[in-house]
Amino acid sequence: MSQKVAIVTGGTRGIGFAIVQRLASDGYKVRFTGRSRESVDRAHAKLDVTAQGSVCDISDEGSVNPFFEEAIKAEGRIDVLVNNAGITRDGLFLRMKPDQWDEVMNTNLRGVYLCCKAVARPMMKNEEGGRIIILSSVVGVGGNAGQANYAAAKAGVLGLTKSLAKELGSRNILVNAIAPGFIETDMTAELGEQVKETVERSVPLSRTGRAEEVAALCSFLAGPDSSYITGQTIHVDGGMLMG
Repeated sequence: MSQKVAIVTGGTRGIGFAIVQRLASDGYKVRFTGRSRESVDRAHAKLDVTAQGSVCDISDEGSVNPFFEEAIKAEGRIDVLVNNAGITRDGLFLRMKPDQWDEVMNTNLRGVYLCCKAVARPMMKNEEGGRIIILSSVVGVGGNAGQANYAAAKAGVLGLTKSLAKELGSRNILVNAIAPGFIETDMTAELGEQVKETVERSVPLSRTGRAEEVAALCSFLAGPDSSYITGQTIHVDGGMLMG
């Protein structure tokens, strides 16, 4: 059996980087995307595993389609797609400009649509089907002041997850979402200790999460032990949101 192939969008840092590391360690042949050559090169320099990075703007169909076409041509298959790439452009709703709204929607929702569409037909050709994993957020479930655009996009991908699970299930393509809570990354590290302490007090486990903990769930959902799980949203949030 040939080596399975996994694509991770936004794999140059944070959660995405941890997912690249984990899936490559699991034995997948991993390709990942970044928004700039500099970010991709930095990721290559830090990786402890073998993975191939490419520059791709997932909000742009003219960038997404050639990336996936080249990957399929080179590898012959795609078994796992992890939609991780995302951005924030925070601001109070009454002050939020249309450009802030559109930029987040284009990357965090339209980008997921484009990537899923690019892999759906190729996955149908796999005898074993495939796995699509979409990174949402607890903000997409519970909302958050100052993040109306981000919350709306992350809620949108939850609806997309369920719809794709129903449409693609007959071809053994499983589609699930992960909703991380407050995860320690280079982005959250910039928020300062006071903000971190406030967040930690709201979490039953009294700590922030680690990117590797999200990657571990991703590994499970990509693997054979998740073969009867689809259309689900699984929280990795230390109990921040329940019910």
